[in-house]
Amino acid sequence: MSDKKRQLHFKMKETELAIVLLDIIGSTNIVERIGAKHAAMLFQVHDRLARNLYYRFNGREIDRSDGFLLSFESIVDAVNFALHYQHQIPMKTKLSTRIGVHWGKIIEVHQDDLWVGVGAKRVELEGLSKNIAARTMSLCAAGQVLLTEQAYKKCRGRMNSYTPKLTRYVCVGVYRFKGVSSPQRVYAVGTSLKSLQPPKSNDKVKKLAGPKKVKGYLRQMQTQELMDYFIWRLGMLSILVCIVSFYLLVSKPLMRDLLGLHWWEWVDVANLHILNLIDSLMNRNR
Repeated sequence: MSDKKRQLHFKMKETELAIVLLDIIGSTNIVERIGAKHAAMLFQVHDRLARNLYYRFNGREIDRSDGFLLSFESIVDAVNFALHYQHQIPMKTKLSTRIGVHWGKIIEVHQDDLWVGVGAKRVELEGLSKNIAARTMSLCAAGQVLLTEQAYKKCRGRMNSYTPKLTRYVCVGVYRFKGVSSPQRVYAVGTSLKSLQPPKSNDKVKKLAGPKKVKGYLRQMQTQELMDYFIWRLGMLSILVCIVSFYLLVSKPLMRDLLGLHWWEWVDVANLHILNLIDSLMNRNR
């Protein structure tokens, strides 16, 4: 076969796939902080864990750099992989990661053995869907999984036994993606309230509309979230009780003398003003 014919020897087909982009946040800073050798070892541990997981969910690795470009024939497998990944692997590797998921038409380019032999990928993906997945991923906060509207509609109501319990979907807003003409509705999927919060705009994605914060109900919260919810409120209540108790304490001249807080005599003047204000309000309501 001539060189010219060989250069044109590849196969292309259009198909619909779930496209998943997984990114390790701050990978360059990690290399700088711990050194290239230790970073390489850490990333290899991460990659093996991720590969074992996406293999379980029938995923296919397309490319790898500071994370992975993956494809799945089933959107349910893609979402389940993303959720299980965020529940398991960052905890083991101490790496912060983010995942964007899109469902759409894509061009698969299959390279021949010659180019694969010199380093080309066996399968490459081309098309707008890959860009949309990348923009969606760039929006994510650490530990978050975001879906495009197409991905959400495709997987809505189709979860299976591998889907984590308490999995929830929330529309986090409408965004303008750089290079994409139509606005995109974005959804968060997760099991915790933190993972469902609306992401902020960045230099490639601008928020057009949507909630500033997603609030949850007590019955939807996990154990840790319930603990945080009540501990924060109990802490605020305790501070308020301490302030009121101290104020009542220093309102008594005898206690001020015992504690040596003579300069707190202004409390007597404040209490007098408060009593006068209460009396005037009561007289007005009679």
